[in-house]
Amino acid sequence: MRGASTDVAIIGGGLIGVWTAFFLARRGQRVVLFERDVVGAQSSGTNFGNLRLQGRFPGQYPLALRSHELWEDFEALIGEGCEFARTGHLYCAFDAAEQARLEAYAQVSQQHGVVIERLEQPELRKRFPWLGGRAVAATYSPRDATANPRLATPAVARAARRLGVEIRENARVTAVARHGAGFVVTTADGTELGCGALVNAAGAWAVEMAECFGETAPVFAAGPPQFVTEPLPFVMAPSLQTIDGSVIARQTERGNVILAGYPRTAADAVGNRAPVPPAKTLAAMRALAGLVPALAHGHVIRVWSGIEGYLPDMIPVIGRSETTPWLFHAFGFCGHGFQIGPGVGHYLSDMIVDGADPPPLAPFSIARFRTSATISDKFHKEFDDRPDKGNRALSARPS
Repeated sequence: MRGASTDVAIIGGGLIGVWTAFFLARRGQRVVLFERDVVGAQSSGTNFGNLRLQGRFPGQYPLALRSHELWEDFEALIGEGCEFARTGHLYCAFDAAEQARLEAYAQVSQQHGVVIERLEQPELRKRFPWLGGRAVAATYSPRDATANPRLATPAVARAARRLGVEIRENARVTAVARHGAGFVVTTADGTELGCGALVNAAGAWAVEMAECFGETAPVFAAGPPQFVTEPLPFVMAPSLQTIDGSVIARQTERGNVILAGYPRTAADAVGNRAPVPPAKTLAAMRALAGLVPALAHGHVIRVWSGIEGYLPDMIPVIGRSETTPWLFHAFGFCGHGFQIGPGVGHYLSDMIVDGADPPPLAPFSIARFRTSATISDKFHKEFDDRPDKGNRALSARPS
């Protein structure tokens, strides 16, 4: 394999990497994708599966809406399903202050064409009688959906392979270097591959590659705790979320309730571990029972998490390197990468093949980390229980 070359090499076999490979191959590019483990092993295959449009960062809406179109066309595009279901999404508030935040989110969503219904008591209880009395108001987005992350990433990878993409699993990249107008990628077994363009989609490990080219970002590793119950009588059709993040839940057709919630769980990217403390399981089930009393006696049968990259402004890095031509970054998705993954791959392929600068990617440049990192309120909400509270994110200063 020494001396082999390809048009584009992608480092990272999560959903971002495989979607990018898929769209590049559709544009006629020769692509090799490197994954240190197996495709979808981390957060891409272990996340909640939420395809939520309402309540997003305002600058993300053009990307999220294009992504949603691709999710809605998934089976025709990829050739197999991923349990995509347009469930709708119910966003709940517990008091007047939270209701005001819901209204602000709703207005932004509507400005981008997302249909939002506003519900207050007693209409809320009449429409969704399985809700307990804690929720005083909610917004409902009927287009929002869910999908199965354990099915989606491998399906996109298989479709990419059918288009000619070479996917090398258990191939840990140990070095990347500039070589002429392109790059050389070296893996742990000493294999080298030359490429004209390089995509850094390495998740929580991506900053290591960026720093090889004089760039950095204050990425840290964390994991979303996830739980699933035994099959229960079906009561909850839409996916459900509280604005404080204490409950993020959906019920499958089989009756199992999949549950997540803030705060996030600390993860060890070096040891490749993202354990879920038992206290989080108990707290999540108590919060669910308070919101949906009919599920109070459910038994959790499995817990899990995955490692994903976070940034203190809770906004990903997507787009061109600021230091190195033909290097492209796509990392730090902060738990939101599942929904926007197809759009990221689509627009990155346009950027690489056409030399375009798609407007939907404009808010996500790595250049924003040339100065001190902005700390998002969402960051504090999601990570306040961590002993280090993301100290690297707070103290890191790009070189």
